[in-house]
Amino acid sequence: MRKVSWYSCGAASAVATKLSNPDIIAYCETGSEHEDNKRFMADCGEWFGKEITILKSEKYTDTWDVWEKRKYLSGIAGAPCTGELKVKPRLAFELPDDIHVFGYTADGPDVTRAKALVEHWPHLTCEFPLIERGLNKQACLAMVEDAGIQPPITYSWGFPNANCKVCVKATSPSYWALVRKCYPDDFKRMAELSRKLGSRLARVEGERVFIDEVPADHPTTKPIAPDCDFLCSIAEQEMADGNT
Repeated sequence: MRKVSWYSCGAASAVATKLSNPDIIAYCETGSEHEDNKRFMADCGEWFGKEITILKSEKYTDTWDVWEKRKYLSGIAGAPCTGELKVKPRLAFELPDDIHVFGYTADGPDVTRAKALVEHWPHLTCEFPLIERGLNKQACLAMVEDAGIQPPITYSWGFPNANCKVCVKATSPSYWALVRKCYPDDFKRMAELSRKLGSRLARVEGERVFIDEVPADHPTTKPIAPDCDFLCSIAEQEMADGNT
């Protein structure tokens, strides 16, 4: 039996990995993240004291490759990039008796995602160490910084996660305004591709619109402020004691 932590180059998955003391740390390479994530991964590897196993799709090079070949961005069933670059590599790697550790936080949307994962994959044995300890995104960022590790640079820009530069599952116009500001070339490329495929990715006042229809002066998402409360302090002491 293996305990596998699914590290994603974000602060939350890093803290979940440190708390769970897994046998294997696995990372699914999407080929579409900011270059600073590699630096963060190296820093986390030293913090964990373990090698990170990198998994990659044998069929697609990155998210753009998936979108352009599949001619589909996202919908009710989700996004094909997630399935091809994260789910399929995980399924090919996992063993029937694995214990899977996921870095979902105690924030409402993440709790919902964790419940959906359990419902969709009932055969998996899952652990959600952050939800169990009541740790939110602010706490995870604080814990990473307290460990002497600088979080991925994208957090300081206002992105809520250190995921791909462009996430087609996002509908917030503030998110797309931030993408336009930080990744103008990627924004332009996605604007053209989404119009070509007829995908209105943003939602403005309840109406679906193309991302280049988001007003130029629309406010962007703001950085999450690290904040360590008493639950965070308890978890940090747990890590210090090695009681995982």
